[in-house]
Amino acid sequence: MKKVRTGIGYDIHRLDEGRRLILGGVEIPHPKGLMGHSDGDVLIHAVIDALLGAMGDKDIGQCFPDTNPAYKNIQSTELLVSVAIQLKQRDYEILNIDSIVIAEEPKLGPHIPAMKDILCPILGLQIKDLGIKAKTREGLGDVGEGRAIAAWAVATIEAPA
Repeated sequence: MKKVRTGIGYDIHRLDEGRRLILGGVEIPHPKGLMGHSDGDVLIHAVIDALLGAMGDKDIGQCFPDTNPAYKNIQSTELLVSVAIQLKQRDYEILNIDSIVIAEEPKLGPHIPAMKDILCPILGLQIKDLGIKAKTREGLGDVGEGRAIAAWAVATIEAPA
């Protein structure tokens, strides 16, 4: 008999000039991008932490440390592929993922279908099994003042008994 497990993930990165803005594997036109050792994709980072948490593993920083030059400027989709492979090897199945990206700008709604088109095949999910929502902070805090973007994700997986 299999059991259901849930994990939660969170990430936040500062916005800075001279970087591309990548969210959910999609490059979004914006004058600033997310700082990070990798491409800074907070949505994928939150999803990875949620999946690792559901498996009872270490967090993204321990699995893909920023002290390892192999991860410098890596596309976060590559990290997600690695986690998806670990899930399969350990006989886990992702049931669904729900997420929220919090950004004052740019408007993310029009980019969500492209994000799903990139993430669903990696995760082995149907479009209906991946929730991505965009919210603002109504001008409050670092995110609301346009200095950062954050994301939350919850993953539900089926685990071997």
